[in-house]
Amino acid sequence: MTWNSWHAFFAMGGYADYVWGAYGFATLVLFWNVVSAVRKRKAVLKMLRELALADQAPKETGAQRYVSE
Repeated sequence: MTWNSWHAFFAMGGYADYVWGAYGFATLVLFWNVVSAVRKRKAVLKMLRELALADQAPKETGAQRYVSE
């Protein structure tokens, strides 16, 4: 297909709604894919930080409590 002007290019031979709609939808899906991956990464890092802090905290048992008093 040959376009003689920008208007003809954006009209896509009468199929502009389908073509640009498909491009828009694909862009939206790709954008959401990146956003959800970033959000998931932040959630996983937060969970790992919390688990690391929980492992570092001294665990006190009932027997240790009586010995230290």
